[in-house]
Amino acid sequence: MRRFFWLVFAGTLLAVSLLGWRGLKSRKPPVELFPRSIFPGMETQRKVKEQKPSAFFSDGRAARPPVAGTVPVEEPVKEEYFSTGVIGDRWGDGIPVPVDRKLLERGRERYTIYCQVCHGAAGYGDGIATQYGLVGPANYHVDRLRQMPDGEIFHTITKGRGLMLGYGANLPIEDRWAIVAYLRVLQKSQFTRWDELSPEEQKLLKEKP
Repeated sequence: MRRFFWLVFAGTLLAVSLLGWRGLKSRKPPVELFPRSIFPGMETQRKVKEQKPSAFFSDGRAARPPVAGTVPVEEPVKEEYFSTGVIGDRWGDGIPVPVDRKLLERGRERYTIYCQVCHGAAGYGDGIATQYGLVGPANYHVDRLRQMPDGEIFHTITKGRGLMLGYGANLPIEDRWAIVAYLRVLQKSQFTRWDELSPEEQKLLKEKP
């Protein structure tokens, strides 16, 4: 038994002598116990290095432009309200991008992906997550949230609030404003008065079976 322990000790000592301590720096090449062709290490694997050419791509460049829709870690600030939802020392109001059908469709798509699971399809806070015990998703149709400035809603989407995590790292600025615009549509769909509708909209609703 004692002989076994001495063999283990000697083997450990030999391994440390050959491989060196963890974190030990040396200008000499590392000792490799296995051929690179069988077990290539991270330091010798084939990989793209910055500012180096590459025959893999037709333009000969290894560095590639960001994929469409990539969200940078630090987003460029186009203007204060557009990127933060704040004007001076208060929340701003209004959608700082053109609101058209394309924007609302984008907002509906992003809302369905990121928000509906908690807040529900119509925004009543009754998404499927509540069926699994999640308590407290916001109901967008209460007076407090119907009166909340657009900039504050944008900031909440960006940074999060309470149990809700922020989506600033997941959604580009334009998509966050698209969601804000779509939320306003959801609120209008539930609380618009009859006299606020245009004659064409009133006629359409009267004809609806």
